[in-house]
Amino acid sequence: MTPLGHGLTGFRRSLTLWHLSQRAFCLSLWLCCVRAVLTTPLGPRLLPRAVRATRTLADRQRALAARWSGVDVPAAYQRAATAGTLRAQLLDKGTQVHRDWRWVTVDPYAGGALALLPTVLLLSGIWGLVSAVYGPRVADEQGSLWYLFIPVHDTLTAVLAALLALMAFPLALFWAGPRVVRWHAGYLRAMLAPSEAELLAARVEHLTSTRSDAVDTQMAEIRRIERDLHDGAQARLVAMGMTLDAATHLLESDPDAVRALLAEVRANSTAALKELRDLVKGIHPPVLADRGLCAAVQSLALVSPLRTEVTADLPARPEPPVESAVYFAVSELLANAAKHSGAERCWIDLRYDHGSLRVSVTDDGRGGADPSAGTGLRGIERRLAHFDGVLAVSSPAGGPTLLTMEVPCALSSPKTTSC
Repeated sequence: MTPLGHGLTGFRRSLTLWHLSQRAFCLSLWLCCVRAVLTTPLGPRLLPRAVRATRTLADRQRALAARWSGVDVPAAYQRAATAGTLRAQLLDKGTQVHRDWRWVTVDPYAGGALALLPTVLLLSGIWGLVSAVYGPRVADEQGSLWYLFIPVHDTLTAVLAALLALMAFPLALFWAGPRVVRWHAGYLRAMLAPSEAELLAARVEHLTSTRSDAVDTQMAEIRRIERDLHDGAQARLVAMGMTLDAATHLLESDPDAVRALLAEVRANSTAALKELRDLVKGIHPPVLADRGLCAAVQSLALVSPLRTEVTADLPARPEPPVESAVYFAVSELLANAAKHSGAERCWIDLRYDHGSLRVSVTDDGRGGADPSAGTGLRGIERRLAHFDGVLAVSSPAGGPTLLTMEVPCALSSPKTTSC
């Protein structure tokens, strides 16, 4: 990018930050009203929405700081199931909710003034040129026009004002614009970032929650296996034993009946073997173990009722637990798309980028997918959370639906497929 392009980019970004500070000003007025009614019956109804709006704006600023300046602004939000818990977090100065509200109150002035600096310099340059052109004429009629510290009343002072004004333009574009964006990111981190102790506490809470979810998931899986074995293969094996016992008693008296019983045993053994294979496939599919995640996802695409295209670029295989979690998550997303979205086509993309496995599943259905409306997407979120993974959902009404999973992992297993 040329210096001029770099300067213009910084100037545009400063205007974006100033615009966001004006949104923060409007939001701060609303938060003052919410704070005023906290102790009334109206407070618990307004507080959750106010907290969500504040967090949305703060997350937008964090994302811009990371993308434009490479400054990571961490957050340590605690779980809040009720309005009373949110109120307690708001009153506690050591919580992320309190920091967000404090930042919204300050940002229209501190952040807004900082972001407006390049624009002020640019307007100052324009005023300097106007003063240089019209200053001597106005001085004869109404007195001198001042530009900064120069009273413009003749040709010499007009030239000095013009020179200073011309210096303001490169100062605004090439110096102030890019620097203001970096300064704003540092200011944002100072206002919003929690302390190391808070980050550690949030990490411990996350690990405790995911460990509990992992234990619950494991116990549910064990119960499912026990139930499937008891109702399926075990019942068939018991029936086979009874049939063989009956065949033993009829071996000499009725050979034809014995042949029929043995044929029944063969059929039951075939059915039991199929059920055991299906059970093993539900625990860890053989294609996943033998050929890796790419081939396993392609096999899901082949059996899906939707026309599904798979694009994959993995230089090697992730660890088996990550492969398994992502495989079953993709399987559930495809099943949801086929059952609920009304889609005809689906696209799956697997990538490994910057230490994370990223999988996106897109369908052309009616949209409207909401993790809070059902247990399917929540289950996927919990499955990925075991590995610090996340699920992002973009599903506007009318579609399309884009679901993106990102799981931090290392690629250690050798590549065995051509995907």
